[in-house]
Amino acid sequence: MQFEHMEFEMEKMTGDVDAPTLARAIRAVDPDAKVDVDVDAGIVKIDSWMMAEEFLVAFEDAGYKAKISKG
Repeated sequence: MQFEHMEFEMEKMTGDVDAPTLARAIRAVDPDAKVDVDVDAGIVKIDSWMMAEEFLVAFEDAGYKAKISKG
């Protein structure tokens, strides 16, 4: 299993609750994903074997709008 690195630009991240909320959404898709959420920059980095589009759905379900910036 090979991990792919992907990055997402998030809209309207506002505070400390965003990072754990997004991490939960990501881990619901892939429990083994490596996650880095930079709230100040509005960037989420993920290393996972899943497709980036699957995380877009998880972000939307969690109430966030995102676009793929890398991956």
